[in-house]
Amino acid sequence: MSSPAPSYAAVLRAPHTGRVFGAALLGRLSYGMVPFAMMLAVQDATGSYPVAGTVLALFGLASVLLSPARAALVDRYGPRRALPPMAALYAGLLVLVAATTWRPGAPPLLTGALVVAAGACTPPLGPVMRTLWRRLLPDRELLRRAYSLDTVAEELLFVSGPLLVGLLLTVAGPTAGVAAGAGLVLTGTLALVSSPAAREADRTGPAAPGARPEGGGELRRVVLASATTGLALGALDLMVVAFAEERGRAGAAAWILAALSAGSAVGGLAHGAVAWSAPNRARLPLLAAGLGLALAGAGLAPNLPVLTAAVALAGLFVSPVVTTAYLIADETAAPRARTRAGAWVNTAFNAGSAGGTATIGLLVDRLPLPLCFALAAAPTLLSAASAARRLRESAGDEAPRTPTTGPDRPL
Repeated sequence: MSSPAPSYAAVLRAPHTGRVFGAALLGRLSYGMVPFAMMLAVQDATGSYPVAGTVLALFGLASVLLSPARAALVDRYGPRRALPPMAALYAGLLVLVAATTWRPGAPPLLTGALVVAAGACTPPLGPVMRTLWRRLLPDRELLRRAYSLDTVAEELLFVSGPLLVGLLLTVAGPTAGVAAGAGLVLTGTLALVSSPAAREADRTGPAAPGARPEGGGELRRVVLASATTGLALGALDLMVVAFAEERGRAGAAAWILAALSAGSAVGGLAHGAVAWSAPNRARLPLLAAGLGLALAGAGLAPNLPVLTAAVALAGLFVSPVVTTAYLIADETAAPRARTRAGAWVNTAFNAGSAGGTATIGLLVDRLPLPLCFALAAAPTLLSAASAARRLRESAGDEAPRTPTTGPDRPL
């Protein structure tokens, strides 16, 4: 029986994909809503922006840095046994956070402890969904399109999540957004683990305790590429705000960043729709170099419209870089370590984003903005150049040698 023609429609028509993908998106919508709602709830309850910022940073650190450990539990025990306890703990702790911050006067230490505990239990629904895509779609071209669709959808969730919280604020307080996030993640997780794909994943048997992903060298390079991409985007957010404020149009920053998201969505869908002849490991440095060059060029924009166009151009490379990184991690990891490999890519991206924001925050008032843009682009360009060099060296090592005559080589 022939495989369906590779397209996004074929991805969604494959058996069980609609159910699994819908459940994963429902649960992951919580991750777009909770941070914003939590920041507002903590600020209202404590009356302190520093406390709210600190609590949100601790939540992010616990969620991001422990993601590979939680993914390892999924690899070890399977999604049906590992995910429900995480989701139940995460949802329960979010409900406690909502209850604690319902009225003014919440104790900062108690609130912070609950928030950090919730971050530590965040279910790795994104890495799990990317692992399940391979089971659902063994065809390589369909899998690439599925990863592109997944990356774009995830980005849109993080854009729409705060908007939904804003709608909730018109009828209830920010704690309603935290509570809604708890309901979404629990419902989505339970729907996902009840799917046939999750049952099949559990039947493959557990990974050996302490097993590590294979392809370590390639995986490290992919993680580095993901980290430098996150760094560039984390820095870009702040640089766009500074650029708009310099021109007395601070409100324009939101539209410029929306252009980045739009460009990323278009680039991700286009990247998935094209039948590439080059392998993923060859495309990644080219895509990363495109992102770095576009970002460096954006620093030379003379006005807001040109900056918007340049940022949208940079956005065209964002989803393709992230998608390709996930694909390479999936290809190089051992079968029972793929969830953790994907989690490392995700962790590197988020950690790089936080580091980029923090670093450029120290430099943006001290250096000219064009130089800040160039510095933010530099790690991505260096990472791309290093990956391209290793690719050339690898191709040289694998190239067949021309036989030569001599005393030790027969004709």
